[in-house]
Amino acid sequence: MLNGIIEIDVHGKNVEAAVEEIRKCLNNVKPGVYRIRIIHGYHGGTRIRDGIRDEFSYGREPKVKRITMGNNQGITELVLREF
Repeated sequence: MLNGIIEIDVHGKNVEAAVEEIRKCLNNVKPGVYRIRIIHGYHGGTRIRDGIRDEFSYGREPKVKRITMGNNQGITELVLREF
């Protein structure tokens, strides 16, 4: 964990496995965590990126306040609370 940010690398996983790993992380998240950074890659990770957005956006997961892009196109961040 990096100062309230958890990083999950889902390279090489299919969408279902990536979503399952993210959901496990959300279910076990500690109170000090405010953001989950998901590293999915860009060229091969766009399917995972889209699956993450479909699964966790639009109020489908109460712990996730919003979804943002990371510092590059290969990262998606789930914002759990504002810092």
